[in-house]
Amino acid sequence: MAAYLCAPAVIHGEHSVETREIVEEVHGRHPHAPWAPRIDGIAASTGIESRGWMLPLETAVAPGGGGDLATAREALVRDGFTEQDADRVIAALEAVPAPQTVQERTAPAWEAVQSYGERAARGALQIAGLDAADVDCLITSNSTTPALPGLDVALANRLPLRGDTMLLPATQWACVAGTRSLALAADLVAADPDRVVLVVISEALSTTYQPADDTLESLIVRLLFADTAVAAVVTGRPRPESVLRLDAAWHHTLPDTRDLHRLETRADGTHFVMDRRGPRAVQDTVTAMWEWLRVRYEDDPASWHPDVLLAHPGGTRVLEYMEQTMPDAWPSGLLEYSRDSYTTGNRGGAAVFDILRRAYDAGQKAGSRAVLYAAAPGLTATALEGEWL
Repeated sequence: MAAYLCAPAVIHGEHSVETREIVEEVHGRHPHAPWAPRIDGIAASTGIESRGWMLPLETAVAPGGGGDLATAREALVRDGFTEQDADRVIAALEAVPAPQTVQERTAPAWEAVQSYGERAARGALQIAGLDAADVDCLITSNSTTPALPGLDVALANRLPLRGDTMLLPATQWACVAGTRSLALAADLVAADPDRVVLVVISEALSTTYQPADDTLESLIVRLLFADTAVAAVVTGRPRPESVLRLDAAWHHTLPDTRDLHRLETRADGTHFVMDRRGPRAVQDTVTAMWEWLRVRYEDDPASWHPDVLLAHPGGTRVLEYMEQTMPDAWPSGLLEYSRDSYTTGNRGGAAVFDILRRAYDAGQKAGSRAVLYAAAPGLTATALEGEWL
């Protein structure tokens, strides 16, 4: 399978959003929610004090335009209201903050996703010592700002890419985008070792911040997500800029788990809905991954172990489960970079590239064995195994 990965470019959201700001906003909007007394404790338990968004918090909590009140006034008058009564009704409606519409919430984020994606793509090409004209295939992923044409076409024009570049958009990979895009890229370069694949993942997860939601799960969503764009080049032959060789990929999907994590589009935008059973189901994919690695190295079980585990499981509970269930002989600290990344938010599909970049910046030693893992709504997971160059 051997494919060669250059160090990724990582562009964090430029607007810092502090956890205390979110807590203050939620306290002010939902003071009587059943979980209101627990907000501070829940926020502290995430371990996240700040996260970067592509757009400021004020954009997420701003009221909507309120619709066409002029037309509403005309309808009231036609229905028999006096001019004065119609004016009073409209004035009352104007005093009530209206929720943002899907367009009001998503359109600015989509513009940011394209801009951040372009910056990440240009950064990755520079790291790899390549130009846009060298790209034979572009794989893109963005789940929270769906559009048609999508991010692939936007980047093909912005960079620009050659007219014969293969474009492969994936709008529903979500959290598994980092590992699954690399697995697909590895298959593409295995078929043609001279092929150059550019992977770009740009996610504005902050669009799932829905101020009106008053569920405990919605509170947790508010606290977790960060916005990030990442990109990396994958080739079929080693380059001087290559940092990781990918040797094998594994995929796993759990049946009947579609309802545990999902995106729903409602009148006021995109909502991320999660079930409390989700972490336990994600743990099942971790167990399946351990079995894949056990079988892969069953001829050398005593001496083989990863030197670094670049894992995006979605939360601290699964990270703890991974540490508890990995073989006793494996060294401690394998998840150091995963934990470090999570302290500034859940980056969804961009997470694994961010974690990999942290390992690279820390000077991961050549010859280190690496395992990359991610799980996503579905529930579906992909892992890769390889060696640091």
